[in-house]
Amino acid sequence: MRIASDAGRLTLMTGARMGVDVQTESGGQFGADPQAVYDRWDEFRQWAATVDAGSARPVEPSTLGLPTPSPRQVFAVGANYADHIGETGRETPKDLAIFTKFPSCLTGPFDPVAIPSEKVDFEAELVVVIGRRTEQVSAAQAWSRVAGLAVGQDISERILQRTSPRNQYCMAKSMPTFGPVGPFVVTPDELSDPDDLAIRCEVNGEVLQNGRTKQLIFSVAEIVVRLSQLCILLPGDLIFTGTPAGVGSLRTPPRFLSPGDVIVTEIEGLGRMENHCVPAAVRLEYRTA
Repeated sequence: MRIASDAGRLTLMTGARMGVDVQTESGGQFGADPQAVYDRWDEFRQWAATVDAGSARPVEPSTLGLPTPSPRQVFAVGANYADHIGETGRETPKDLAIFTKFPSCLTGPFDPVAIPSEKVDFEAELVVVIGRRTEQVSAAQAWSRVAGLAVGQDISERILQRTSPRNQYCMAKSMPTFGPVGPFVVTPDELSDPDDLAIRCEVNGEVLQNGRTKQLIFSVAEIVVRLSQLCILLPGDLIFTGTPAGVGSLRTPPRFLSPGDVIVTEIEGLGRMENHCVPAAVRLEYRTA
Protein backbone atom coordinates (compact mmCIF):
# COMPACT_ATOMS: atom_id res chain seq x y z
CA MET A 1 0.00 0.00 0.00
CA ARG A 2 1.12 3.53 -0.81
CA ILE A 3 -0.42 6.67 0.58
CA ALA A 4 0.21 10.28 -0.29
CA SER A 5 -0.93 13.80 0.44
CA ASP A 6 -2.45 15.09 -2.80
CA ALA A 7 -3.21 18.80 -2.49
CA GLY A 8 -3.29 18.26 1.29
CA ARG A 9 -5.75 15.35 1.18
CA LEU A 10 -5.07 11.76 2.20
CA THR A 11 -4.85 9.71 -0.98
CA LEU A 12 -4.52 5.96 -1.46
CA MET A 13 -2.37 5.33 -4.51
CA THR A 14 -3.63 2.62 -6.87
CA GLY A 15 -0.97 3.04 -9.55
CA ALA A 16 2.10 5.09 -10.43
CA ARG A 17 0.01 8.25 -10.96
CA MET A 18 -3.47 7.15 -9.93
CA GLY A 19 -5.15 7.37 -6.54
CA VAL A 20 -8.42 7.64 -4.65
CA ASP A 21 -9.41 10.38 -2.23
CA VAL A 22 -9.76 8.53 1.08
CA GLN A 23 -12.40 10.73 2.69
CA THR A 24 -14.61 10.58 -0.39
CA GLU A 25 -14.09 6.87 -1.10
CA SER A 26 -14.68 5.87 2.53
CA GLY A 27 -17.86 7.94 2.82
CA GLY A 28 -16.29 9.91 5.66
CA GLN A 29 -15.16 6.86 7.64
CA PHE A 30 -11.67 8.34 7.39
CA GLY A 31 -10.92 12.04 7.12
CA ALA A 32 -8.84 14.01 4.65
CA ASP A 33 -5.96 14.75 7.08
CA PRO A 34 -2.95 12.61 6.04
CA GLN A 35 -1.53 12.63 9.58
CA ALA A 36 -4.67 11.46 11.39
CA VAL A 37 -4.70 8.09 9.65
CA TYR A 38 -1.78 6.73 11.71
CA ASP A 39 -3.86 6.72 14.89
CA ARG A 40 -6.19 4.27 13.11
CA TRP A 41 -3.56 2.49 11.05
CA ASP A 42 -4.71 -1.13 11.45
CA GLU A 43 -8.33 -0.18 10.74
CA PHE A 44 -7.24 1.87 7.72
CA ARG A 45 -5.21 -0.99 6.26
CA GLN A 46 -8.21 -3.29 6.46
CA TRP A 47 -10.38 -0.73 4.68
CA ALA A 48 -7.73 0.00 2.02
CA ALA A 49 -7.66 -3.67 1.02
CA THR A 50 -11.30 -3.36 -0.08
CA VAL A 51 -10.91 -0.28 -2.31
CA ASP A 52 -11.86 -0.64 -5.97
CA ALA A 53 -9.11 0.83 -8.14
CA GLY A 54 -11.73 1.65 -10.74
CA SER A 55 -12.62 4.82 -8.84
CA ALA A 56 -9.07 6.19 -9.03
CA ARG A 57 -8.24 9.53 -10.60
CA PRO A 58 -4.96 10.96 -11.98
CA VAL A 59 -2.48 12.28 -9.41
CA GLU A 60 0.17 14.72 -10.61
CA PRO A 61 3.56 14.82 -8.87
CA SER A 62 3.36 18.61 -8.66
CA THR A 63 0.38 18.36 -6.27
CA LEU A 64 1.99 15.85 -3.90
CA GLY A 65 2.88 17.31 -0.53
CA LEU A 66 4.36 16.15 2.75
CA PRO A 67 2.65 12.80 3.50
CA THR A 68 3.26 13.20 7.26
CA PRO A 69 2.46 16.89 7.84
CA SER A 70 2.32 17.01 11.65
CA PRO A 71 4.13 14.17 13.47
CA ARG A 72 4.40 14.55 17.21
CA GLN A 73 8.03 13.41 17.31
CA VAL A 74 10.81 13.33 14.72
CA PHE A 75 13.92 11.32 15.58
CA ALA A 76 17.16 11.03 13.64
CA VAL A 77 20.19 8.76 13.80
CA GLY A 78 23.68 10.02 12.99
CA ALA A 79 26.75 8.16 11.77
CA ASN A 80 24.78 5.04 10.81
CA TYR A 81 26.29 3.90 7.49
CA ALA A 82 29.57 1.99 7.36
CA ASP A 83 30.89 3.97 4.36
CA HIS A 84 29.91 7.28 5.96
CA ILE A 85 31.79 6.33 9.12
CA GLY A 86 34.76 5.59 6.90
CA GLU A 87 34.74 9.04 5.29
CA THR A 88 34.46 10.77 8.70
CA GLY A 89 37.38 8.83 10.19
CA ARG A 90 35.36 8.00 13.31
CA GLU A 91 35.12 4.67 15.07
CA THR A 92 32.05 2.52 14.48
CA PRO A 93 29.50 3.52 17.14
CA LYS A 94 28.51 1.07 19.87
CA ASP A 95 25.04 2.64 20.27
CA LEU A 96 22.73 4.90 18.31
CA ALA A 97 23.72 8.55 17.98
CA ILE A 98 20.24 10.03 18.41
CA PHE A 99 19.11 13.60 17.88
CA THR A 100 15.82 15.21 16.90
CA LYS A 101 14.54 17.28 14.02
CA PHE A 102 11.73 19.63 14.94
CA PRO A 103 8.50 18.99 13.00
CA SER A 104 8.45 22.61 11.80
CA CYS A 105 11.39 21.85 9.49
CA LEU A 106 9.45 19.28 7.47
CA THR A 107 8.48 20.01 3.89
CA GLY A 108 7.18 18.18 0.85
CA PRO A 109 8.93 16.10 -1.80
CA PHE A 110 8.78 18.82 -4.46
CA ASP A 111 8.89 21.91 -2.26
CA PRO A 112 11.79 24.39 -2.31
CA VAL A 113 14.64 24.17 0.21
CA ALA A 114 15.64 27.57 1.63
CA ILE A 115 19.41 28.15 1.79
CA PRO A 116 20.38 30.56 4.62
CA SER A 117 24.20 30.32 4.31
CA GLU A 118 27.12 29.01 2.26
CA LYS A 119 27.50 25.87 4.41
CA VAL A 120 24.27 23.93 3.81
CA ASP A 121 24.70 20.21 3.15
CA PHE A 122 22.56 17.36 1.79
CA GLU A 123 21.96 13.93 3.38
CA ALA A 124 19.78 11.36 1.61
CA GLU A 125 17.95 9.23 4.19
CA LEU A 126 15.47 6.41 4.58
CA VAL A 127 12.61 7.62 6.79
CA VAL A 128 10.57 5.25 8.97
CA VAL A 129 6.95 6.11 9.83
CA ILE A 130 5.62 4.53 13.02
CA GLY A 131 2.13 2.96 12.83
CA ARG A 132 1.44 1.87 16.42
CA ARG A 133 2.26 3.07 19.92
CA THR A 134 5.61 1.43 20.59
CA GLU A 135 7.29 0.84 23.93
CA GLN A 136 9.86 -1.78 24.94
CA VAL A 137 9.49 -3.93 21.82
CA SER A 138 11.67 -6.86 20.79
CA ALA A 139 13.51 -7.20 17.48
CA ALA A 140 10.87 -9.71 16.35
CA GLN A 141 8.13 -7.12 16.98
CA ALA A 142 9.87 -4.07 15.53
CA TRP A 143 8.75 -4.20 11.89
CA SER A 144 5.14 -4.75 12.98
CA ARG A 145 5.28 -1.24 14.51
CA VAL A 146 6.32 0.34 11.21
CA ALA A 147 3.50 1.81 9.12
CA GLY A 148 5.75 2.49 6.17
CA LEU A 149 8.90 3.95 4.69
CA ALA A 150 9.58 7.16 2.78
CA VAL A 151 12.37 9.09 1.10
CA GLY A 152 13.92 11.87 3.16
CA GLN A 153 16.60 14.56 3.21
CA ASP A 154 18.31 15.63 6.43
CA ILE A 155 19.42 19.08 5.23
CA SER A 156 22.14 20.42 7.56
CA GLU A 157 23.85 23.74 8.24
CA ARG A 158 27.39 22.68 9.10
CA ILE A 159 28.75 25.79 10.84
CA LEU A 160 25.79 26.09 13.23
CA GLN A 161 26.07 22.35 13.82
CA ARG A 162 29.52 22.86 15.33
CA THR A 163 29.29 26.25 17.06
CA SER A 164 28.79 24.78 20.54
CA PRO A 165 31.13 22.50 22.53
CA ARG A 166 28.29 19.95 22.54
CA ASN A 167 27.28 20.65 18.92
CA GLN A 168 23.93 21.99 17.73
CA TYR A 169 22.62 19.05 15.74
CA CYS A 170 18.95 19.70 16.48
CA MET A 171 19.03 23.36 15.50
CA ALA A 172 21.37 22.95 12.53
CA LYS A 173 19.08 20.31 11.04
CA SER A 174 15.74 21.92 11.92
CA MET A 175 15.79 25.22 10.07
CA PRO A 176 12.76 25.89 7.84
CA THR A 177 12.48 23.40 4.91
CA PHE A 178 15.39 21.28 6.21
CA GLY A 179 13.33 18.06 6.23
CA PRO A 180 11.86 17.08 2.84
CA VAL A 181 9.92 13.79 3.06
CA GLY A 182 7.85 11.90 0.48
CA PRO A 183 6.50 11.44 -2.08
CA PHE A 184 4.68 8.43 -0.57
CA VAL A 185 4.57 6.34 2.58
CA VAL A 186 5.05 2.76 1.38
CA THR A 187 4.19 -0.26 3.53
CA PRO A 188 7.05 -2.76 3.94
CA ASP A 189 5.09 -5.56 2.26
CA GLU A 190 5.36 -3.63 -1.03
CA LEU A 191 9.13 -4.22 -1.01
CA SER A 192 10.96 -7.47 -1.77
CA ASP A 193 13.50 -6.67 0.97
CA PRO A 194 12.83 -3.53 3.04
CA ASP A 195 16.28 -3.90 4.64
CA ASP A 196 18.14 -3.59 1.32
CA LEU A 197 17.10 -0.64 -0.84
CA ALA A 198 19.23 1.42 -3.22
CA ILE A 199 19.54 5.04 -2.02
CA ARG A 200 21.01 7.93 -3.97
CA CYS A 201 21.25 11.70 -4.11
CA GLU A 202 21.99 13.88 -7.13
CA VAL A 203 22.69 17.60 -7.18
CA ASN A 204 22.29 19.24 -10.58
CA GLY A 205 22.38 15.81 -12.21
CA GLU A 206 25.64 14.71 -10.55
CA VAL A 207 25.37 11.58 -8.39
CA LEU A 208 26.93 12.46 -5.02
CA GLN A 209 25.54 9.68 -2.80
CA ASN A 210 24.94 6.14 -3.99
CA GLY A 211 24.50 3.32 -1.47
CA ARG A 212 22.19 0.64 -0.12
CA THR A 213 20.29 0.57 3.14
CA LYS A 214 21.80 -2.83 3.99
CA GLN A 215 24.90 -0.80 4.87
CA LEU A 216 23.10 0.64 7.92
CA ILE A 217 25.14 -0.10 11.03
CA PHE A 218 21.92 -0.22 13.06
CA SER A 219 19.06 -1.66 11.01
CA VAL A 220 15.50 -0.33 11.01
CA ALA A 221 14.48 -3.02 13.50
CA GLU A 222 17.43 -2.23 15.79
CA ILE A 223 16.62 1.49 15.68
CA VAL A 224 12.97 0.89 16.59
CA VAL A 225 13.96 -1.45 19.42
CA ARG A 226 16.51 0.96 20.90
CA LEU A 227 14.29 4.03 20.67
CA SER A 228 11.41 2.09 22.25
CA GLN A 229 13.67 1.32 25.21
CA LEU A 230 14.36 5.01 25.72
CA CYS A 231 10.98 6.62 25.05
CA ILE A 232 7.48 5.96 23.73
CA LEU A 233 7.07 6.09 19.95
CA LEU A 234 3.68 7.36 18.81
CA PRO A 235 1.69 6.64 15.65
CA GLY A 236 2.86 8.92 12.86
CA ASP A 237 6.28 9.62 14.39
CA LEU A 238 9.21 9.80 11.96
CA ILE A 239 12.70 8.35 12.22
CA PHE A 240 15.46 9.56 9.87
CA THR A 241 17.83 6.57 9.83
CA GLY A 242 21.16 8.04 8.68
CA THR A 243 22.96 8.90 5.46
CA PRO A 244 25.46 7.04 3.26
CA ALA A 245 28.86 8.39 2.19
CA GLY A 246 29.24 11.35 -0.12
CA VAL A 247 27.93 14.31 1.90
CA GLY A 248 29.16 17.68 0.67
CA SER A 249 31.12 18.76 3.74
CA LEU A 250 33.44 15.74 3.53
CA ARG A 251 34.24 16.08 -0.17
CA THR A 252 37.47 17.54 -1.56
CA PRO A 253 36.78 20.31 -2.27
CA PRO A 254 33.60 20.59 -0.17
CA ARG A 255 30.32 20.72 -2.10
CA PHE A 256 27.66 22.78 -0.36
CA LEU A 257 24.20 23.72 -1.63
CA SER A 258 23.47 27.07 -3.25
CA PRO A 259 20.31 28.78 -4.52
CA GLY A 260 19.57 27.41 -7.98
CA ASP A 261 20.75 23.87 -7.15
CA VAL A 262 18.34 20.97 -7.70
CA ILE A 263 18.45 18.06 -5.23
CA VAL A 264 17.06 14.74 -6.46
CA THR A 265 16.72 12.04 -3.79
CA GLU A 266 15.60 8.53 -4.68
CA ILE A 267 15.16 5.25 -2.82
CA GLU A 268 14.37 2.00 -4.59
CA GLY A 269 10.67 1.16 -4.36
CA LEU A 270 9.79 4.34 -2.45
CA GLY A 271 9.94 7.03 -5.09
CA ARG A 272 11.77 10.21 -5.97
CA MET A 273 11.90 13.73 -4.54
CA GLU A 274 13.04 16.83 -6.40
CA ASN A 275 13.74 19.92 -4.31
CA HIS A 276 14.93 23.20 -5.80
CA CYS A 277 17.17 25.38 -3.63
CA VAL A 278 16.15 29.02 -3.16
CA PRO A 279 17.56 31.88 -1.06
CA ALA A 280 16.26 31.96 2.50
CA ALA A 281 14.29 35.06 3.46
CA VAL A 282 16.78 35.74 6.28
CA ARG A 283 20.50 34.96 6.27
CA LEU A 284 21.83 32.89 9.17
CA GLU A 285 23.66 34.89 11.84
CA TYR A 286 26.45 32.93 13.52
CA ARG A 287 27.05 33.54 17.21
CA THR A 288 30.34 32.04 18.33
CA ALA A 289 31.31 34.34 21.20
